[in-house]
Amino acid sequence: MTAPTAGSFVHPALFYSGEEEYVEGTVPFVLAGLEAGEPVAVAVPGQKLGVIQEALGGAAADVSLIDMTQAGRNPGRIIPRVLRVFADAHPNTRVRIIGEPVWPNRSDVEYPACAQHEALINSAFEGREATILCPYDAEGLSERALSDAYATHPVVISGGREQKSPSYAPERVVELYNEPLTASEEAEGYVFGADELPAARYFVVEQATRFGLSGIRLEDLALVAAELTTNSVVHGGGSGTVRVWTEDGQVVCEVRDKGCLKDPLAGRRPPLPAQLGGRGLLLVNYLMDLVRVHTGPDGTVVRCYVDR
Repeated sequence: MTAPTAGSFVHPALFYSGEEEYVEGTVPFVLAGLEAGEPVAVAVPGQKLGVIQEALGGAAADVSLIDMTQAGRNPGRIIPRVLRVFADAHPNTRVRIIGEPVWPNRSDVEYPACAQHEALINSAFEGREATILCPYDAEGLSERALSDAYATHPVVISGGREQKSPSYAPERVVELYNEPLTASEEAEGYVFGADELPAARYFVVEQATRFGLSGIRLEDLALVAAELTTNSVVHGGGSGTVRVWTEDGQVVCEVRDKGCLKDPLAGRRPPLPAQLGGRGLLLVNYLMDLVRVHTGPDGTVVRCYVDR
């Protein structure tokens, strides 16, 4: 891979077919970083993590190993809680990261959030001294995912050859997957304003309990509901509508209001230590198993998924 210049951010996609190509594309990347004295992290699905760890042998002890199926289950928390937390822990040196957020059994509901995440990495790390290599399973992923990889990565490595992406356009991908989210016709809606915030939170807890959510996950959803409904009152026109339903074994909580999110990185940018506020959407991303957002001039929808 081309050596990065000082102060540059490098974000290549690695297309691989089979375990041998996976090892050939990732392990030398890790070893080169260690040899250069760069802190290295590998955040990939658990099975692939084992493959890389075994191939590294004793060198694996010097690498931060992260199971992306857990840390990155919600793509919205990968930038702040996986990539940035590692890079920010090493502020005075270049870092090297392997991040694999897209794998073959990601659901159709999850995928748009994955694609947006890959696009937003570029602005989140602009000007940072970092190299983030993103592997893509060329045999197991859809043509759409591979095409989006070209659009979200300025450089693509395939068959051992590196090329500049002919279709790099991350902003287009962010907008493409800013998809309208149709409200559930069966789910009861609760309309709230400032005076109804406690009642809106109670409504979410009551509905989620009825759908089988309990314990810490119910507490997480209650906190998320409080954050989102408060955001609607403060930033979304003073009111909103909340709904709760079940979908494919998950409890879904959705909040709609008249606000518009101007910052594509809202909820994905770690706050400054002295920053007051601005942590609501970040907390939502940290606690939920998936977060989908649609925003525009007519309003914003934040839809959260939590496993039962």
